[in-house]
Amino acid sequence: MDKDGFLHIGRIVGVHGIKGYLKLYSFAESADLFSCGSRIRLQRRCGCGQPEIMTIRDFQAHRNSYRIAFDGVNDRESAYVFIDADLFVERAALPEPEEGAWYRRDLIGLAVFGIDGAYIGRIENIFATGSNDVLVVENHGTETLVPAIKSVVLDVDLAAGRMTVDLPEGL
Repeated sequence: MDKDGFLHIGRIVGVHGIKGYLKLYSFAESADLFSCGSRIRLQRRCGCGQPEIMTIRDFQAHRNSYRIAFDGVNDRESAYVFIDADLFVERAALPEPEEGAWYRRDLIGLAVFGIDGAYIGRIENIFATGSNDVLVVENHGTETLVPAIKSVVLDVDLAAGRMTVDLPEGL
């Protein structure tokens, strides 16, 4: 999460067509965040300028990614300046996750302990494998990949900043 309460939910990776559409790589688990009329914070990665609040004019699934269009961006030329920009949404605008579910960003940085109380490391990254997410837990240069499944992740205490896991044999 950004220090001012915004979550990074996507990146513009290119332009699409001549009507101002942009190619979007989404980090969000739900496309609902990109509904027409929604306002989103956009920050250019070049470091130029302040974040801009943009209103989504259109959003569509397209092949293996998405196309997004913003109010006021109506042609290919005006869309080019947004390539490589990051998209953010206010954390307060997101619904609370269901019981037993967490936003990925909330898990980054948690201390991970085994069922015997042994410190395993801190969650540095999370990636999807198709069947389940995998937690990348690091401890002094040693990386442990932990499957994020119920039989392994026994407890998550966000307030205490810790997770308890029962690692399968061989991890």
